[in-house]
Amino acid sequence: MSGESATRELVFDPLTPGFTADPFPLLRRLREDDPVHRSPLGFWVLTRYDDVARVLRSPRLFGTGLTHDSMRSRYGDGAAFAYVSRRLSSYDPPDHTRLRALVTRAFTVRRVESMRSHIQAIADRLLDGVGGAERMDVIADLAHPLPSLVICEMLDVAEADRRQFSVWTGDIAFLLAPIIAPDRLATGEAAAGAFMAYVRDLIAERREALGDDLLSALITAEADGDRLTEDELVAMIVFLFSAGHQTTRDLVGNGLLALLQHRDQWQRLLAQPALLPAAIEECLRYDPSVTMFFRRALQDTHIGDTPIPAGDRIFVSISAANRDPARFDDPDRFDLDRRDNEHLTFGGGIHYCLGAALARVEAHIIFATLLRRCPGIELTEDVIQWRDTPAFRGPIALRVAL
Repeated sequence: MSGESATRELVFDPLTPGFTADPFPLLRRLREDDPVHRSPLGFWVLTRYDDVARVLRSPRLFGTGLTHDSMRSRYGDGAAFAYVSRRLSSYDPPDHTRLRALVTRAFTVRRVESMRSHIQAIADRLLDGVGGAERMDVIADLAHPLPSLVICEMLDVAEADRRQFSVWTGDIAFLLAPIIAPDRLATGEAAAGAFMAYVRDLIAERREALGDDLLSALITAEADGDRLTEDELVAMIVFLFSAGHQTTRDLVGNGLLALLQHRDQWQRLLAQPALLPAAIEECLRYDPSVTMFFRRALQDTHIGDTPIPAGDRIFVSISAANRDPARFDDPDRFDLDRRDNEHLTFGGGIHYCLGAALARVEAHIIFATLLRRCPGIELTEDVIQWRDTPAFRGPIALRVAL
């Protein structure tokens, strides 16, 4: 088969079941044969590390993706549009610069570090809940509830309302997919509306009695006399919760799956717990929970030798970039000894993940607790079912024997 024919057969469609189960073979072919790929779905797909990094780190050339007009045509004028259009990651400078400056005054590394003992207590309590069982679902019993409970505690959300937060998060995740089924759009619209209404009421209550929580800090955050508006506060809370919940859940799910499928690496961690920070970085690189970011060319430009007209949409594949052999030696190997592991899982440039520090702390505590309390943990299923959210990757369940 000629190279030209092989290229013509390459089609990037993240909605196919085969791609959901294992995206890496197709991404490898794209990176090797058609690294600046024009998808029939109407956007460019980039798979080389250098191309992806350049797009993420060049905000003057590449914006965040959809314009307000295109978002309205996609979502309508309701709650789904309000949620997606006001996510921090949907803004370009100068609006992004202003909002990020205000949020970082509240969401600080110091605040994250102060949560370590609380996160450990939550992890231990969740494992205590499993009791003396011989089996557990790591996702349902630990990885899903923990980041949700952590964000709720940071915001000081009433315990009775915390379960609902994670339900809303799951429903609005589909609003960020490249293509949205009508039923998913309707569910996401309803969830976004209910979620934002709850947060608006919560803000009103907190204004009456400010505390030492993250929500109070966001309410009072000020930079050069500027503060977040009411709508910006609502959007920021929903964004922080949704972004900080599902991505950490899937980081733990993907990472633990990789460790248990590479049993020698799990055994190394048991013998050398000091390797855990490096292990987390390798988990982030090897099978990222955020698989792609959406961008838009702000002016006529080139990626490699390919001209990209202004206004064209671009998907940068984090999963492919993180396994580019031009950047990482033997990239399909899961290796805790990997050095110079500058993966792109948390993005890059001005949109580098605001919650990266929190995700790393949560993952470190979860893995360390499992190593200590469940050293003999083993997978009980050979076939893993994956979430059908194309921009986010993680197992629906991870059933293990203890």
